[in-house]
Amino acid sequence: MTQKPNPLSSIKISGPIPAHLARAVIEETLRNAILDGRLPCGTAMRQQELASLFGVSRMPVREALRQLEAQSLLHVVTHKGAVVAPLIEDNSAETYALRILLESEALRLSIPRLTDADIAQADACIHALEREKDYSEIGRLNRLFHMALYGKAPNQRLLKLVEHGLNEEERFLRFNLEAMGLGETSQEDHRELLSLVAQKKVEESILTLRNHLTRGMEVISTYLNSLEANEKNSAR
Repeated sequence: MTQKPNPLSSIKISGPIPAHLARAVIEETLRNAILDGRLPCGTAMRQQELASLFGVSRMPVREALRQLEAQSLLHVVTHKGAVVAPLIEDNSAETYALRILLESEALRLSIPRLTDADIAQADACIHALEREKDYSEIGRLNRLFHMALYGKAPNQRLLKLVEHGLNEEERFLRFNLEAMGLGETSQEDHRELLSLVAQKKVEESILTLRNHLTRGMEVISTYLNSLEANEKNSAR
């Protein structure tokens, strides 16, 4: 019987890692591999195996895994340990409802502090999104656009929670955006949102953001329901 390849074999390490950089290098390497799909959902992240791969002790591996778990990229499963988290949880509607609350507050706090350079950065993301054909890059640019608008919020804990939600969405969009056909609508929403933000219209901006995220939630929920229905039909 042919053995399935180990997903960790897709990770290449060039040379020894300095001890003081080990945790950061491991975290960033694994994060990129999760986001680009080299480490699929459900892949077990065993500490000793990772320590051997990176040529380090288990301590920086443990710390890196904790950081990735905090970013919702890993889940701890009983009797299995840390595994790569699903692209979108079954409670996607609840997740989006929470995102709407968190991102609305981040935008509210950030708008008064945004500079012309921040607005220009968000606008550059929109221009890049309109030209981009690579769905992996579209997910990344979408995250960068939103964080350009939220990034001046002074509450760092809030920003971390917001970015975790955007990370989850980025992973999902990388593999499902083409099937959902969200691209054009998203850019219309982004341009309207940026225009209001640039004018410092806080309440109008928040309402537009809420509508944008609600439409995203509806499209994703419909898409996931259709996948579930197809799976049930195939199983009959």
